Amino acid sequence: MTAAVGEFRARLPRSRAYMRRTLVPAGLLLALATGPAARADLVVFGDGRVVKAASYKVVEEEVEIVLPGGGSYRVDIGLVERIVEDEVETTEVVVIKPASEMPAVAYDLSYKPERKPLFGTPYDSLIDAEAKRNDLDASFVSAVIRAESNYHPRAVSRKGARGLMQLMPATARRLQVKRPFDPVSNVRGGVKYLKELLGRFDGRPELILAAYNAGERAVETYAGVPPYRETVGYVKKILSWWEPALASATAPAATVPAATGAAGATP
Repeated sequence: MTAAVGEFRARLPRSRAYMRRTLVPAGLLLALATGPAARADLVVFGDGRVVKAASYKVVEEEVEIVLPGGGSYRVDIGLVERIVEDEVETTEVVVIKPASEMPAVAYDLSYKPERKPLFGTPYDSLIDAEAKRNDLDASFVSAVIRAESNYHPRAVSRKGARGLMQLMPATARRLQVKRPFDPVSNVRGGVKYLKELLGRFDGRPELILAAYNAGERAVETYAGVPPYRETVGYVKKILSWWEPALASATAPAATVPAATGAAGATP
């Protein structure tokens, strides 16, 4: 998943979003991109194939992929699980600690009535209901929606992701979301996906967010937040809004296993 284009991107004032570092435990931010990054777009297909593109463009229900060596071709957007922009080479990433040495802290992300959606929107009751249905922290869900669409139910990103939680068509189909622009259907599917990721990544919010953006396989391959500029920024932004310090810490989580293969899928 990724934030929608331009006007759909949410921002907080720098003084609150970036200066209040105490809100984000150091262990949650694995890497910060420094210096000029190597630009690439990773187009991830539902069957696991990954194509590195010089650029791409969504044309109706197809994605036109421009190849680094020249030439292009189009594919049905329903075959594309996710597109991750701005790949950062590992050598251009400052890793605070190796993933194997990081304290693997899990947080209690279960639903609690006192942890309400954060931003006071018309969709708060819907978010709270779906969070309760899936036993998931409603404030966490609300932060994801703000990053994804800034609460525009008809948002369409340049990647073709749709609706409040920016589901790609392939992911929407897997989650049985037949009406991606319907707020109820979209949020129900997106929360269900977050719940799946919660189970897969043992309650570690930074990994859940990274997987929502860059895919489960990418998180497992890098044993942590993948070194993609987009993904690192996405995780950092959401964790500046959602305060894990207010959630009860649980037992240490299992270490993320390394996996073979390339980055995986996103809604």
